[in-house]
Amino acid sequence: MFKLITLEDTIRIPPETFGNPLGSVGLQQVKAKYEGAVDEELGYVIAVTDVKVSPIGKIIPGDGATYHKVTFSLLTFYPKIQEIVEGDVVEIADFGAFVRIGPVDALLHVSQLMDDFISYDEKQGVLFGKETKRKLSSGDQVRVRITAVSLGRAGSSGKIGVTARQPFLGKLEWIEQESKRTKEAIAKEKKENSEEEKGG
Repeated sequence: MFKLITLEDTIRIPPETFGNPLGSVGLQQVKAKYEGAVDEELGYVIAVTDVKVSPIGKIIPGDGATYHKVTFSLLTFYPKIQEIVEGDVVEIADFGAFVRIGPVDALLHVSQLMDDFISYDEKQGVLFGKETKRKLSSGDQVRVRITAVSLGRAGSSGKIGVTARQPFLGKLEWIEQESKRTKEAIAKEKKENSEEEKGG
């Protein structure tokens, strides 16, 4: 889930930047601190916007910099368990596929791909089902449900687990086929029921 969060903080304006526009220096300082960060409360920080720096700063003895209060907005991606997301398959391995959701790659383990025996073809970079003959390769678009989220601590990027083993999840092409089959089955059943009613 993408969110726009407004925060307040205090930033350090280094002495070598004195004389430069306070707003642009403040923006650089906030970007350096927050952009690309992974935080348990915020999630994945993608971008900093709308930075407002207080023109009045404080000086701390022994430090030539000034400290200013700042308010700003962060665009973040916070994956929620049970959330359904769509993404592109960016890598295939023998143990599963990596799916790009938002700014991060989630692991779709082979056990969570489909109800079938799955083989890995290293030459073609494809996972395929023995019975269903369904193939998954890089570049495919998939719809998955988030099942596990572990946001990293101290510089690690965290891990996200997803599943496609539920109705109307998986490769978008498969979902379309499934949806078409379901509609056809319903139409057939309605037709049979109305014929029975006419006959009876």
